[in-house]
Amino acid sequence: MTAIKHTLAQGAVVDHYLILGELGSGGFSNVYVAKHLKSGEQVVVKEYMPRKLSARNLHGGMVEVTDANRSLFEKGKQLFMHEAKILVDIKHPNIVEVLNFFNANNTIYLVMRYEKGENLGVYGRKHGHLSEKFIDIVFPKVIDGVRAMHDKGLLHLDIKPENIHIRPGGNPILLDFGAVHPFSKSRKYHPGRILSKGFSPIEQYQEDGYVGPWSDVYALGATMRTCISGQVPADAETRHEKDRMKPLVKVIKKKYRNELLDAIDWALGVEPISRPQNVDALLDAMQHGRPVV
Repeated sequence: MTAIKHTLAQGAVVDHYLILGELGSGGFSNVYVAKHLKSGEQVVVKEYMPRKLSARNLHGGMVEVTDANRSLFEKGKQLFMHEAKILVDIKHPNIVEVLNFFNANNTIYLVMRYEKGENLGVYGRKHGHLSEKFIDIVFPKVIDGVRAMHDKGLLHLDIKPENIHIRPGGNPILLDFGAVHPFSKSRKYHPGRILSKGFSPIEQYQEDGYVGPWSDVYALGATMRTCISGQVPADAETRHEKDRMKPLVKVIKKKYRNELLDAIDWALGVEPISRPQNVDALLDAMQHGRPVV
């Protein structure tokens, strides 16, 4: 296999889209800003490109895969297509909108609406401890997007700052649905799971872990805690062995109301049963306090 680089070159044409530049890349995909050749509309194009399984052909955009890696590569393509079909089906103002998906270069591409703004992970690192007002503007809308998924029987399972895009005015969009999993299959370990240290709950690490809406609740709590404290929480496996993480209500005394801090602490319960069981319970606790038992 001959390869010069993993990403498409600026000026490359894929289907009806002209690649203008690279927005980012990871272990499984590349993300580009592009333009539709006929309409001129600016879009975001996400390309399935697992670094460990494939490489770009020396003379063009074709993705090459060895026979030894083909089975895993094709399985990943199916999951990528699954993500595309889910997003086409979900229409919500706080969930990224997929406009199109297609096969090209021996792989799959998702075309999404281009939105101005900044990734929450980048924004948080730039601005430090984010205010109570910021949390109150952004996260009820994120939670509403997650609720829309849950209402369709789907779990996100990879909520974190890097998967939230903040548009001007603080209007967020939930991104990256590669780990989405249906409720109906969620009682058992699922192959190809995605783990994000500090944000994935303990049940996502366990082969017999029972994932559900409470799993996304944990990730939402971890994301809000990161925004407030400026630090990613300890990973769930470490906490499950011995939890040394101090509650926010004891660490932070000012600038945030106790109801919000306590709700985040509740969401970060190590065991699934110790958390809010759905996003409505989390949102209510953020606004009015944890229910008295």
